[in-house]
Amino acid sequence: MEAYKSEFIEFMVEAKVLKFGDFTLKSGRKSPFFMNAGAYVTGAHLMKLGEYYAKAIHDVYGEDFDVLFGPAYKGIPLAVVTAEAFFRLYGKEVKYCSDRKEEKDHGADKGSFLGYKPVDGDRIVMIEDVTTSGKSMEETVPKVRSCGDVTIVGLMVSLNRQEVGLSGDRSKSALDEVADTYGFPTNAIVSMSEVVEALHNNEVNGAVVIDDEMKSRIDDYYKEYGVQ
Repeated sequence: MEAYKSEFIEFMVEAKVLKFGDFTLKSGRKSPFFMNAGAYVTGAHLMKLGEYYAKAIHDVYGEDFDVLFGPAYKGIPLAVVTAEAFFRLYGKEVKYCSDRKEEKDHGADKGSFLGYKPVDGDRIVMIEDVTTSGKSMEETVPKVRSCGDVTIVGLMVSLNRQEVGLSGDRSKSALDEVADTYGFPTNAIVSMSEVVEALHNNEVNGAVVIDDEMKSRIDDYYKEYGVQ
């Protein structure tokens, strides 16, 4: 596993973004783990988060893109901090863009987008926190493509939960379904299998968050909801 991936896993635990216990997801599933990207609240958190996204995007998609698009609302700070980190780490200037939940009808920046508005020829990397169903793409992908003759290079999320998507097909995760539906690659900084590998019976700040009992619960969860 690349060093930045193992560092990112520990970072999620230290920032209390990735937690283990008993959680009820929006889908109604009872999960032994939960990720809340809204817990990244400090300047240090955001700086590091942007760096991890930038490293993963550079690792997977390289530098041949012009725009980072983050869907409102959580995607807005993700796009901003990642654009800054990409320039700082690689000297590559990329623009940030987000959609507006409600179109702005006044001022110099009126319209459906916040920040840069993509134009013909732009190559775009989409960025999100986590995709469990792929439903968020139903609105954002058409918005991005409505800008003109643009290319969506791919999607990067922070965590691939590796759960079955909306179709119920046990061979495809939600990220796989997004790729199939919209025709661009989908990737994550880390997957849950990598999280379990890194944390099982290993301490983070003096505590083990995935002991044998928790590992067993996670395994049982994936027997029911995970991709095969």
